[in-house]
Amino acid sequence: MPLAAATARGLAWFCIGYFVLLNSAYLVLLVLAAGKAVRDRGRVRFAGLPEIFASPLAPPISLIVPVRNVADLIAGSTRGLLGLRYPEFEVIVVDDGSTDATFGRLQAEFGLVPVDKVIRDELTTTGRVISVHAPRDGSNLLVIRKQGAGHPADAVNVGVNAARYPLVCRIDAGTYLDTDALLTVAKPFIEDPARVVAASAAIRVANGSEIRGGRVRRPRVAGGWLLPIQTAEYLRSFLLGRTGWSQLRGMLSISGTFGIYRRDSYELVGGSRPGSDRDDLGMTICIHQRLRDERQPYRIRFVPEPCCWTVVPHTYRRPAQQRARWSRSLAEALWAHRAMIFNAGYGKVGLLALPFYLVFELVSALVELLAVAVFPAGLALGFISTGVALLFVTAGLGYGVFLTLVSVTAEELSYHRYSSLRDFALLVYAAVAESAGFRQLHAWWRLRGLAGAVLRRGPAWAAEPGAEGQGGPAFGVPARGRHVQVR
Repeated sequence: MPLAAATARGLAWFCIGYFVLLNSAYLVLLVLAAGKAVRDRGRVRFAGLPEIFASPLAPPISLIVPVRNVADLIAGSTRGLLGLRYPEFEVIVVDDGSTDATFGRLQAEFGLVPVDKVIRDELTTTGRVISVHAPRDGSNLLVIRKQGAGHPADAVNVGVNAARYPLVCRIDAGTYLDTDALLTVAKPFIEDPARVVAASAAIRVANGSEIRGGRVRRPRVAGGWLLPIQTAEYLRSFLLGRTGWSQLRGMLSISGTFGIYRRDSYELVGGSRPGSDRDDLGMTICIHQRLRDERQPYRIRFVPEPCCWTVVPHTYRRPAQQRARWSRSLAEALWAHRAMIFNAGYGKVGLLALPFYLVFELVSALVELLAVAVFPAGLALGFISTGVALLFVTAGLGYGVFLTLVSVTAEELSYHRYSSLRDFALLVYAAVAESAGFRQLHAWWRLRGLAGAVLRRGPAWAAEPGAEGQGGPAFGVPARGRHVQVR
């Protein structure tokens, strides 16, 4: 019994120390991100977007939209993309073997006719291209029909092979962009064209918002329990995981929801790999590794201005799949690039970012669930004092709530996208409610993904064609969410 008591106390203090270190690291990232947000606050009104729109130096962009079985939203989504404000761009919709009326809706809406198009074979693809179509009026839309490969990576690679322009942007069909979104995220390429190889922008949750004509007209936070928590989670994760790490030049993930790459860099690492587990995280790490190995100067930038909106699920099944998939992808990316970890040759990515993701992002699910087991059992058996348990609640849960509250406040003070006190109150509520069940569920989902990586099970996102959860809203049945107000 003395050994059991000593073990319980040792594990309790380990959990307390771990979460103090974890949250303190997040606090450093938060300070860096908040400093960036404060500096940007005065610049947003003078962001120079009209000058970029008029500039001959703005690089043309190819928007690539992988879709499958999204007949209900494809026409409006594509119309919204064609209405973006940018000097020169094209929209390439790649239909990965849809079995519904996706192509028929596009054909009827835009008057598509077959065209001859030479598609390069720079990137590996598996699904054969069936036909290529463009509008009769010669607008900047291209629709490619291909055999279904069951994974959006193949459709993206086909789109990149067909792209005409030096920048390629992957975007999900279920994503809503502000009119100036391309101007916003293209700024880093204009400011530093020789070194910037990839960039992305902040993404926010569209559920509950008023949406007209493919644009979020009035952002609002949806009610309930799960949706406000996911909204606060997005605010915190983009502030800490993107803005903070971007300030340290250690950003490891360009979001597949809305991200721009220089096409030559995307092709240099072989693009997305159909049939593999390389995702946005793995792609970005590959770019870091390849360009560092070749000793090329480069930058991967993050634009903190929110200009992209996505719909999140309102049931637990899809968040569970998403978090498990992310954890599995993280584990496999870290294993594939293990030679970079603690390797000074890869700069801050090797010495800071990758070790942080290994020790804190990957392992934290194990420690979280360990704490859930140790503290209740230790208190019940008298091995752990009430004071030690309260210290854990403060260091583990209270510290995390504080970080979320500061993240929400910093974001809103800087960009003020939510106009009502109700919205801010819901975000504050979510910061507290997140620790009352969702955080523990999140840890369990991530642990399942980690177990899948260790046991080498099939990809967490594999599903029957058209099934909910296959690659998010743009790939499979769109998860519109019942709280989105579409007018």
